[in-house]
Amino acid sequence: MTIPFPLAAAPDDATLEKGRLLFAGPVDFLKGVVAMSGLPPADRLEVCFAGRSNVGKSSLINALTGRKALARASNTPGRTQEINYFTAGENHYLVDLPGYGYAEAPIAVVAKWQQLLKAYLAGRQTLRRAFVLIDMRHGIKSVDEEILTLLDRSAVTFQVVMTKADKVKTAEQEKILAQVRGALQKHPAAYPEIVVTSSEKGDGIGTLRAIIATMS
Repeated sequence: MTIPFPLAAAPDDATLEKGRLLFAGPVDFLKGVVAMSGLPPADRLEVCFAGRSNVGKSSLINALTGRKALARASNTPGRTQEINYFTAGENHYLVDLPGYGYAEAPIAVVAKWQQLLKAYLAGRQTLRRAFVLIDMRHGIKSVDEEILTLLDRSAVTFQVVMTKADKVKTAEQEKILAQVRGALQKHPAAYPEIVVTSSEKGDGIGTLRAIIATMS
């Protein structure tokens, strides 16, 4: 019996190298966007990263790019209040979406972010995939379901990336992955492979780089 949503296979050496080269080149912060009118030209392939506050999104982006402070990590939920654009080489945008699931931001601010997020997901033709980060310690929560449903409605393919795998023992990981697989079966836009990562240990980072570098 094949498992639904298997773990992404380790890439071969050539594909790994393609991923390494993409992120070894120039990766720069381009701009923070607070309205659709501020989006840069849709002239290159784009992937975005979404995740609830404190899921380790900034740490993952920093690990991917090999830069310690490219994406600012913060312990304050909801600090990233805009869509942050980074360029990777000449052909890729990396897009850091505002964290969700925060309780401290004012309702009006949250509503504005949600509106921007919906508009971005529905209207960005060059967006190839959303990477939705899920904390290995917690699995998919109801707050994650909201963004997964939004991605379904926007017809944006999304792939789950498990973070902080080093914080969870292998046996416990299997339980969490079973929960995640069960939740994903309800989402038509879910890409059928999961990537397990640890920004601290570097696990899965090469695989994720290779996935991004080989998209077309």
